[in-house]
Amino acid sequence: MKFGQVPDPSIIDFSIPTTPKETLDLLKKNKSDKPMEVYVGCAKWNKTDLKGFYPRGTKDELAYYSTQFNSIELNATFYNSPSKQQVETWRDKTPLDFKFFPKIPQSISHFSRLLNTDEKVKEFVDSTVLFEDKFGMAFLQLIDNFKPKDFERMEKFLRDFPKGYPLAVEVRNEEWFKSEVAKKFFALLEKTNKTNVLVDTAGRRDMMHMRLTTPTAFVRYVGANHPTDYTRLDQWINTIVEWKEAGLQQLYFFIHQNVEVESPLLAAHFIDKLNKAIGTKLPIPQKPEDPKKGKSAPTLF
Repeated sequence: MKFGQVPDPSIIDFSIPTTPKETLDLLKKNKSDKPMEVYVGCAKWNKTDLKGFYPRGTKDELAYYSTQFNSIELNATFYNSPSKQQVETWRDKTPLDFKFFPKIPQSISHFSRLLNTDEKVKEFVDSTVLFEDKFGMAFLQLIDNFKPKDFERMEKFLRDFPKGYPLAVEVRNEEWFKSEVAKKFFALLEKTNKTNVLVDTAGRRDMMHMRLTTPTAFVRYVGANHPTDYTRLDQWINTIVEWKEAGLQQLYFFIHQNVEVESPLLAAHFIDKLNKAIGTKLPIPQKPEDPKKGKSAPTLF
């Protein structure tokens, strides 16, 4: 993931902003006695990107990936809306507690820019609902040059979006995060019950606004292939503990790297820390055995 890259990550202030009062108020208002759901995953499962993650001889990458993680941020659907048969195939390869988080196709978000997309949306929704209990939440990522001047277009799209189908929204243009525009945007997400995506990336710290619009935190964490990646994740643990105590109901946390091969390494570190901090029992990705060293037990990344 190249978005938000910087030449020298060491000069960036990676401190996590204080949680705004609006977020804490929203969480407290929606506080529930149910245990918080937690899903952590990568963006891709293919062997080319996650080289070294799969044991030698792995024939089905998704089937193995789903033994190591409980979710996937499904970026593959950004390029082509999946067929019903494809969704059913993916669904049937994974364990009962696994969840998919498909990305809205670029034909809707980038090429059509949310205009005249009813049929495309219907096709996407009709397919992805076949994930059934393994469907987590879809997310819409707007192109970088989609600006607040098209607010009414976004408002219509979100109000017309199929009811009962959970959706998160990521805007990228800097103008969305200016004070008055941001208030209007967050209010729209709250009114339409859409989740605001948080993006933690080096070059765009304005996207770390920490503003939740539902009791769900959808976080896309982008490492910089730099030692600071680990300290940044450690800071997230403290924030998640705070949000959990305030009433967070779902945490969906997806880890990217500019060089994706290191994503499982970061994820293992994060999941281990998260399990210890909030008592979850998420699977921790393991390094595959090295056949040259015998059959010793796999170790953490």
